[in-house]
Amino acid sequence: MPRRPDPNLEARILNSAQKLWKKGGEKSLTMRAVAKAAGTNTPTVYRRLRNRQGILQALLRRIQHDVAEAVRPCPSPQEACERFLEFALDHPHEYELFYQHAHQLPRPAQVDRTVPLREERRTMALMEAKLAEHLGGSPEDHTRLSLALWALTHGTAMILISKSIPAEHTPELRSAFSDAVKTMIRNPSA
Repeated sequence: MPRRPDPNLEARILNSAQKLWKKGGEKSLTMRAVAKAAGTNTPTVYRRLRNRQGILQALLRRIQHDVAEAVRPCPSPQEACERFLEFALDHPHEYELFYQHAHQLPRPAQVDRTVPLREERRTMALMEAKLAEHLGGSPEDHTRLSLALWALTHGTAMILISKSIPAEHTPELRSAFSDAVKTMIRNPSA
């Protein structure tokens, strides 16, 4: 009787790779270690994801999807920024992995020049759409504000993840972040 393919194998491989990354960082992400952690063999991992770069890209796409899903249900741009920050703080290893390696994701615009940058970056597209709903105009009208909000959110996330400030200043930083987001959204042309 022929063997049936395991429908959960790729998820198991990615879950294992993610756990290895959390535990030991980039050095721990070898094909052999991933295969062992996933309960399979190295040739099977190679067939599914080709190489270490394939595993890394699959993890990056998963994280990108998870961030977009965290932000999508937010009714306002301010809440979307707060949820983005919460995602980063709740998943610091994944967040750092994504921003260390996001540039390695294949970019549709490199293949098809008609694909706008905002469609490549789901979170940016979501934020621009939320800003358009909130402030009027089209999503493209809010690229600059979206980038400014992302820079503020990402900077705050990295300061908190890296523990660059004393812990007693964390509530004040979070409050300053919220106030800055509100101000930027209220005065988008400033």
